[in-house]
Amino acid sequence: MTSSIREDKYRPFLREDCEKNTKWRYGEPPTYDVVNRLFEEGRSKVWAPGSVEEQVQTIVKTWEMEMFHKVDRQDYRSLDIEKYSFSVNGRKGMSLEEKTKLGGGGYIPFLETSLPKKMRAYDPYVETADTAHVAFTTAFPRGFALEILDVYSGPPLIVYKFRHWGYMEGPFKGHAPTGHKVELYGISIFTLDENSKIVKVEFFFDPAQLLGGLLEGAELDGSATGEDAVPKCPILRNTG
Repeated sequence: MTSSIREDKYRPFLREDCEKNTKWRYGEPPTYDVVNRLFEEGRSKVWAPGSVEEQVQTIVKTWEMEMFHKVDRQDYRSLDIEKYSFSVNGRKGMSLEEKTKLGGGGYIPFLETSLPKKMRAYDPYVETADTAHVAFTTAFPRGFALEILDVYSGPPLIVYKFRHWGYMEGPFKGHAPTGHKVELYGISIFTLDENSKIVKVEFFFDPAQLLGGLLEGAELDGSATGEDAVPKCPILRNTG
């Protein structure tokens, strides 16, 4: 039986009357208490209610929640599923269907690489949406928080600077946790249509900022490798 939905102040669609029939990727609706706490403790700016920055923050966090946690594309509320296009670092845009084949809204589409296989510190092409999600939520047990640093253009063409951060308190792909803060900065462009639905998403960032911090830890021996070094827990519901 599906758990009741806990309302979230940063993701206004996440409430019972909006999502009572939604199919969730991990069987239950996500909860954001842990990562919200990390966000509130570590953010550099607090945006005024009703400001364009707060509006953009709500749009991005809602989009992220839907991409990571919803199974059925018909359940998406923040975007136009037929027009939607997604790209990273100037690569050719992919449709929602193409993005779903690469793991949906998870980490795989963000970490595509043209490096030769033997040079990939992290290979997104051997991951599934679930294995990638386990890898990153294990490394960041308190979540990977997102804040909007600056908004250069408001809706319908949103251009903003963002910061993601988390503490590597769990292993990642055979590397021991360091406890260090791992940060990622970038620029994103969201294009909305006349119905305020997202039709295009573009991200620009350096993946090495993220992966470099996750690979700093000493390599674990054969008795404890990566995500298998810690017990599984419901943390999958707490981030996204």
